[in-house]
Amino acid sequence: MANKVSPIPPGFHSLTVHMNVDGAAKYVDFLKAAFGAEEKHRSLGPGGKIMHATVKIGDSLLMLADDFSKEFGMPPFVTGNFPFVINLYVEDADAAWAKALAAGCEVKFPIADQFWGDRYGQVKDPAGFVWAISSAIEQVSPEELEARQAKAFGGGH
Repeated sequence: MANKVSPIPPGFHSLTVHMNVDGAAKYVDFLKAAFGAEEKHRSLGPGGKIMHATVKIGDSLLMLADDFSKEFGMPPFVTGNFPFVINLYVEDADAAWAKALAAGCEVKFPIADQFWGDRYGQVKDPAGFVWAISSAIEQVSPEELEARQAKAFGGGH
């Protein structure tokens, strides 16, 4: 009798980011230094490049691979202003912020207390990905959030 397999592997959530980066091994080292990542798995492909790696940051897994666009006849990587942000909730946003900057990130949006109740800021990593570093600092009701948002953007209803 076959063993019952969970459709979502242990440790994974329903949604998991899978990144492709040029220089995945170096990027894994960066993730360890910047965000305390723990490497869980690494499979090498042609030329010793990373075909697949999994790291754990906090309680979440992140998958990544090297750029194989030339080897597999795929379009080249897009670089620059990616249309998404990776949000990382942590216990201490200021400590995580300092660690990310020390590892080579640059400030994109300065860290500060935000009207929605988070200590929040954005950094851009050496591969060009933007990470939001956040810690919830207060519970804000929907009504208070609406009022604060209107005040933050200089308008009323």
